[in-house]
Amino acid sequence: MKASERVRGYRTRQRAAGLRLVQLWVPDTRSRRFAAECRRQSLLLKQDPAEAEALEFIARTGAWEDRAPR
Repeated sequence: MKASERVRGYRTRQRAAGLRLVQLWVPDTRSRRFAAECRRQSLLLKQDPAEAEALEFIARTGAWEDRAPR
């Protein structure tokens, strides 16, 4: 059985199970361009007073002492 036939069968079974194929293009996290853009955005946020406020809020609300154990 050829690979294309196996793939076709697999996709047919998935569709019969009520699923549909979704393909996405996502950024290549290995690229230098991606790393540079992450750094650029991080530096912008580092200087933003609203970001500091948001991080303080997250720290306060994420440190509840009375949470039930998981």
